[in-house]
Amino acid sequence: MSNQKTPPTPSRGTRREELRRQQEAASARAGRLARATWIVGLAVIAVMAGIMVWAFTRPADPGAAAPGALVAPAGATDAGAVVVGQESAPVTVTIYADFMCPYCGQFERANGGDLAAAVSAGTAKLELHAMSFLDNASSGTRYSTRAANAFATVANADPAAAMAFYRLLFEQQPAENTPGLTDAQLTDLARQAGATEAVTASFAEGTYQPWIAQVTQKAWDSGVKGTPTVLINGQTFTGDPYTAGPLAAAIAQAAGA
Repeated sequence: MSNQKTPPTPSRGTRREELRRQQEAASARAGRLARATWIVGLAVIAVMAGIMVWAFTRPADPGAAAPGALVAPAGATDAGAVVVGQESAPVTVTIYADFMCPYCGQFERANGGDLAAAVSAGTAKLELHAMSFLDNASSGTRYSTRAANAFATVANADPAAAMAFYRLLFEQQPAENTPGLTDAQLTDLARQAGATEAVTASFAEGTYQPWIAQVTQKAWDSGVKGTPTVLINGQTFTGDPYTAGPLAAAIAQAAGA
């Protein structure tokens, strides 16, 4: 006969106390799990918020600012303009434009002939600010910068050819949200304008790209809101920029004609 005793049956009070302890332990575990989940959730939110802030504040095109020394074309103004025409001209017409901007194209097609005539007559000189803020509208080819760099390269060698090239760039202007003209097409237009092969061969070097970026920033800093922006002797032209006649009349008035 075994000497092992049968354990006593727990009383109801003891069972209730054990159940209470189990419930408290389970509740404590649930609380720890909830706190851990809450902390992990906060960490995820913080990471996502950081990603969103970075996405909204980073440059639209991180590679847009070309590396290299800041080089301006010969005769450029401190404000970032290529000057075309006689220094003694009584009227200065300042134009801010982007070669991808369709409104700039409309402006040039309406007024380009009158501007060229005013320059030829010695009535006006032009200050041409070639901007590059529409780089993101050329399917990743940075057309505004490439065209502006080509223009500055030609201007450095021959301002007269630069004016002709400027007009051709708008006559053959590509539509927004297309790749724009190829480097070969830019070269062909520059040669049509009178640029030499030695000049066009240097387009690929991107010599003036840092300067173009600076020109664009200076334009915004000066209060330019969009393109085309046109000033006559420092005063904003408020006439119709897309119809031939009003600008020519304003130039003649400023010249005292």
